[in-house]
Amino acid sequence: MSDKPAIVLVHGFWGGAAHWSKVITELHRRGYDDLHAVENPLTSLADDAERTRKMVRQISGPVVLVGHSYGGAVITEAGTLPNVAGLVYVAAFAPDAGESPGGISQELPPAAFENIAPDSDGYLWVRPEKFRESFAQDLTEDEARIMAVTQKAPLASTFGDPVSDPAWRTKPCWYQVSTQDRMIHPDNERRMAARMDPRKTIELDASHASPASQPGPVTDLIEAAANDLAGR
Repeated sequence: MSDKPAIVLVHGFWGGAAHWSKVITELHRRGYDDLHAVENPLTSLADDAERTRKMVRQISGPVVLVGHSYGGAVITEAGTLPNVAGLVYVAAFAPDAGESPGGISQELPPAAFENIAPDSDGYLWVRPEKFRESFAQDLTEDEARIMAVTQKAPLASTFGDPVSDPAWRTKPCWYQVSTQDRMIHPDNERRMAARMDPRKTIELDASHASPASQPGPVTDLIEAAANDLAGR
């Protein structure tokens, strides 16, 4: 039996579990076989956290929870489960108690804030013609186009859902900052990382889509967390 922990990957807004495809491939290549990727409904933080908890509860051993973007808020809310050994934040929100992704963004708006638009049903979209420059400027045009067309819009109200009991206050954490992020201000990422006192912080010259544009370094951080937690 492998001594490697299970890895549970949690996506954020404007995408699904497939946003982790390159990281999944890289983790598997490195011998991580117990891999899971949550498909969140993006209807509320409570719904998304519960969906994540349900997946984690199906795993008997230790779990490393990895969140990208809004997925960071999800792992912050869901990560207090006893078998969650550590949290890895990838260009992600890490709210404190009472904070929401929307509130954090309003404090220091990201460069592409104006490219997010609501529809008549209450969902928020990244304008397709602005998707690459907003979310994934370091991907090819074809890759960014696929992301734009397949984007999964959240209910706008989800932006304002506050975290209740932040798991990063009691669990070991790791953080990756994207220095060219236009969806979460890089200085917000640095601020959130600094206050959680992570075991390791890395900065990548990357867009918000760092799992797709720099899967190798992102996987390195996840593997560092797994090795640290296993005492290797």
